[in-house]
Amino acid sequence: MPAHHTVTTVLSTEAILGEGPVWCPRRQVLFWTDIDGKTFNQLDPLSGKNRAVQLDDSLCAFCLMPDGFFLCAFTKHIAIMDADGVRRETLHVIEEDRPDNRFNDGKCDPAGRFWVGTMSTLGKPDQGSLYRFDPDGSVHHMLGGLSTSNGLGWSPDARTFYLTDSPAGEIYAFDFDAESGALSRQRVFASLPDDAGRPDGLTVDTQGGIWSAHWDGWRITRYLPSGVINYVVEMPVPKPTSVIFGGANMDTLFVTSARKKLDPHVLASAPLSGSVFSIKTDQTGLPEPLFSDGHQSGSDNSRRL
Repeated sequence: MPAHHTVTTVLSTEAILGEGPVWCPRRQVLFWTDIDGKTFNQLDPLSGKNRAVQLDDSLCAFCLMPDGFFLCAFTKHIAIMDADGVRRETLHVIEEDRPDNRFNDGKCDPAGRFWVGTMSTLGKPDQGSLYRFDPDGSVHHMLGGLSTSNGLGWSPDARTFYLTDSPAGEIYAFDFDAESGALSRQRVFASLPDDAGRPDGLTVDTQGGIWSAHWDGWRITRYLPSGVINYVVEMPVPKPTSVIFGGANMDTLFVTSARKKLDPHVLASAPLSGSVFSIKTDQTGLPEPLFSDGHQSGSDNSRRL
């Protein structure tokens, strides 16, 4: 059933593929990326001021590091970047045998390991995979046969891992071993009907509720841990892409969106497509875990968060 939540436009902009929001509690800012527009963005939700840094590659996903740098998944490689978009070093390159593939959504687990998936840019099925990048620098192939590895998150007790395969219209749940990072017992957590769009980015609140953005669905859905729909928040845009909790009390849900491949008639009815929104909720989220690989950034603090 629809929920009576007020959707506020935090930033009116025209991102082609706004994605990957990450809230920084210390700075009280929202970092996000426009994958197709190749920009890295820092948004102050109180002032509405957004700083967009132009990049030379698509930034598909990223997470915060303790020293103020970012661990980033670009089109094909994992690298460390500073807040000005300067790349410090490349750590890994993946799937060179699949030139049409790129990285997609990614997040850190509670132990600080970076999980990130891939997808075919040509829409080929079963070409995507899920990888785990550990603090010791090792990379582990965790799952294959995905069409678009997308929205991911963990339950508050870190016993369940959620992963989205958008073209399949499904969100999966796995048993998760927090110590080893192993996955087991894959099952379908939620399956979307065609008229609900495709599941995209997700986040998990402190009560275990799973919030999923619906690409081409004009909505955000909150699921109970049982998989039952708790409520739906209607959006003013057809392609909400990802969600994250933030704000001073961690009870504001920030939503990115896209205008990519929108029919002109649809775009005319949804001119805010590509903007960033906020929704005040009755739930709270947990701060995103930091990644640390022992990288020493030196004494230059000017590029830190």
